[in-house]
Parts: sequence; structure tokens; C-alpha cells
Amino acid sequence: MRRYSVDESVMRIATSAIPAVISLLALGGCKDKELDASDRPGAGEACVPDVDGADHAGCDGDLVCQPTTEGAHVCAGSIELRGSVVDALTDAAIPGALVAALDATGAPVGDAVETDAEGAYVLKIVGLRNPDGSLADAAAWTLFGAAADYAIFPGGIRPAIPIDARDATAAQVEDVAVIENATTTIGLIPLPDEARGGKTVTGTVGGEEPGGTLVVAEGGPVPAPYTIADQSGHYVLFNVSSSATEIRGYRVGLELEPAAIGSAAVDLRVLDEDPAALAAVTGSVNIVNAQGGSATSVVLVPTSVFDPTFERGPVPLGLRAPAPPDAPSISGAFTIPGVPSGQYQVLAAFENDGLVRDPDMNIAGTAIQMVSVGDSGTAAVAASFKITGALEVIGPGADNPETVTTAPMLRWADDSSEDRYEVVVFDALGNEVWKDDNVPGESGNAVVETPYGGPALTAGMAYQFRATSFRDQGGGSTAIARTEDLRGVFVFAPAGP
Repeated sequence: MRRYSVDESVMRIATSAIPAVISLLALGGCKDKELDASDRPGAGEACVPDVDGADHAGCDGDLVCQPTTEGAHVCAGSIELRGSVVDALTDAAIPGALVAALDATGAPVGDAVETDAEGAYVLKIVGLRNPDGSLADAAAWTLFGAAADYAIFPGGIRPAIPIDARDATAAQVEDVAVIENATTTIGLIPLPDEARGGKTVTGTVGGEEPGGTLVVAEGGPVPAPYTIADQSGHYVLFNVSSSATEIRGYRVGLELEPAAIGSAAVDLRVLDEDPAALAAVTGSVNIVNAQGGSATSVVLVPTSVFDPTFERGPVPLGLRAPAPPDAPSISGAFTIPGVPSGQYQVLAAFENDGLVRDPDMNIAGTAIQMVSVGDSGTAAVAASFKITGALEVIGPGADNPETVTTAPMLRWADDSSEDRYEVVVFDALGNEVWKDDNVPGESGNAVVETPYGGPALTAGMAYQFRATSFRDQGGGSTAIARTEDLRGVFVFAPAGP
């Protein structure tokens, strides 16, 4: 299997999960079968990674060949992420959960490992290095977790929190850096009873670059269960309903043949893996009244995994403009190349960029668009997206999920032209738990606040509040602005006795 440098992995945005029977690959290793130990470069010395099965210089001992900030490779020790997977509501250990690490682009950096009977895991990875072999400040990862009868993490309203390479410490084992802290613990939220059970489907995705493929069980409930193929193309898909009929895969530059679910093992065959031969999705955005930002991004979400409550879903590897991991830069026309066939929801201003899709549903360009993509040519989004400035979230969850110990005060920046606000609170499973559609408008205050007034919050559950400003005129209401899609998330963790 080919291994890729960080530069080559820029177009691979994904998560990863594999069956426990699959061994963890030697991540980023250099081939050394024809070298004497004395011939192998040591720590901090240049090396050549294993590419396309060719024999290249290996690293001494347990050192592995890793990419540098300057586009070269250097021998350095591996990194271990150590942590656990627990039930977010009960704190009970979850054995048999799958954990994988993703790089800064969202791409898998290897294969997943399975938690032990205590819910613990040790995940060996490689990271971006300085030319001398030390960990680069830019090195960071996030975690992906999955288990039977639990919602995937990250997913829904729950984003992943970056793990900083600067937290690595010296370990007992020579040449290994260890990271173990709050960010390496994953709390999974149990699925509702109706979504549990079903079968577990495993398989492989074909092609030279299968890693990061979004694998979906379609034909049954929507949003459909999904997972992501690991770096070597293996996947495991939990909680597949008996009504699901086929497995489909979505990834930039890779056209896969859908496969019927006839057994617990389903492989996806490649039809085309030339990005230039696949379709391109085109469209445009129109940014107005946007003091918070001047550029945005656009992503594609397969309709089968789109959640209409949250207005979001998993984005297949690379199906974004600009291409990941570039910062949002779209202010007019956009093109997303290499799109495999299927139906997609098109989401604009989805990321935290100070902008939102205009919430005024009385004008054109404010609805979420759907585009049907063939196996070649161009698919144009029907309408230009109208983008406007977002209401700034003050708290909780201004930037990242925030822990609260009591029912929170919900706070956001005032919209100077509003008559009232609507605020809604959802839990992580998409249930609306509280709504107030008549929060009075402010006059002279920069911040609006209203106390959460719904039923008792569940310990360990994640929630999100969304606020929308309205102008009431002539017997009708017009939505003006709202808080951003990924902000306002909080976790309820009441203080102990």
C-alpha cells in the first residue's frame, strides 16, 4: 500500500475505523529489509519513505520515517496517544470501541485500534516534524471514535477538540513520545433504542487511495449509518438496519460501484479513480451585510447522511471549496472537482467564519440546495447562496464546547435591527428540548441573554443553542440573522455532592 506525506494528504479529509482483527500498520515506516543496522539513519537524519513498494533507506531501531515542515522526511520516534472511550452519560468504559487519529486536514494518519476490556487504547501515530526531528508546533490531531449502539464522534453538534503535539512528554519506552490528557478521552453518546442493534458490516474500499472514503449503508433510515475507511481501505459499519439495501462510498477523485448488502462483508469496487474524469460541482455565493467575515467555504454532504434538524452531515474527503485544509476563501464563484456520482446537499458558510446562510426564507438563495451529480461533466447548483453576518455567540460554547454545571444563561451579541429573538436548544441526538420564540429585543445593550428554561438537563449530554433575530412588520416576520452552525455547544456536568 502506498503511504503519503503530509503534503500529499491534503486532499484526504476523513475519519477511520476498522475491525479489531486487522493489525495496526507500521505508520509511515521506512522499508529496511535489505539494510544492515549500521546503514540505517538515526534520529534526526534524513530518510526516504516507502512509496509504491520500492526499497528505500530505513531508520535505525524503532525510529520511523516522518514528514517535515520543509517537505522532506526525517527519522524520529513514534508518538503514542493513550486514552479511553467511555459512555458520556454514565462514564462506564466501552470495550471494543474503535479509535483513530486524524491529522490537521481531517485525514486518517493510519488504522484504528480497539479499546480493551477497560475501555483503554494506545494508538501509535506519526506527526509533522521540524528538520531536526523534533515535533513541529503545527503538529496536531483529532480523534474519531465509534462503537456499536453509540453515536459516532465527532458527529452531529459535537466537534473534535485538537490534540496539541506540544503536550507530548517523554515516555518510559525509548524514542516514544506520549500524549495522555483530557483530549484523549472520548465520550460516546448512546443511540436511541430505535437506532440500536442491526448488523455490523465490514469490508474494503478499492483503489490506490481508498483512505478517507465515507462509507454509507443506504436504503434504510435517514440519516443513514456511516463510517470512514481507514488509510488502507478497511472499514467497519455499526448498527446497519435490516432495511438498508446497499453500501456506497464517497470520496474526492474516486468513483465506486455500489454493492448490495448480502452478508456482513461488503467490498466496494473501483469504477474510476481519475479526478479529472469525475464530475465537478459549480455554483456561487453572494455575501452581504457581513461585518464578521468576507469569505466562506462550501461543502457537499450526501443526502443519505444529511440531518435536517441540525442542517448538517459528514463531509466526504475533499468535497469542499476551497480544498482542505485551506482557510475559507470563497466570495463568489466556486468549483468542487472530482465529485463521485450521487445526490448531495450543498452547505455554504457552514464553518466558523463569522458568516451564515441568510435565514430569511422569503427570498431566493436562502434554502439549502440539493445537486444531483453524474459520473462526469458539470453539475451546477441552481441558485446562488445569500450569505450574511452571524450573530456572535458569547456563551456557552463561544468557540469550542463548554462544560456547564448548572442550567446556563444563553448569551449572544445583539442585532441592532431586531424586534425579537427565537432561541432553540437541541440535544446531541437531534431532539428539541426547549424553545422560546419571543425573547425580547434589546435596546442599548450589546449582549442579549436569556436563561435556559426547559426540562432538567441530562448529565454528560451535549447540547447546542441557536438564536435567530426577527423583524416583525406588517403582520409578518422576517428572519434577519442567526448564530453559527458549529457554535453554542455545551456539555452538562453537574457538580458532585
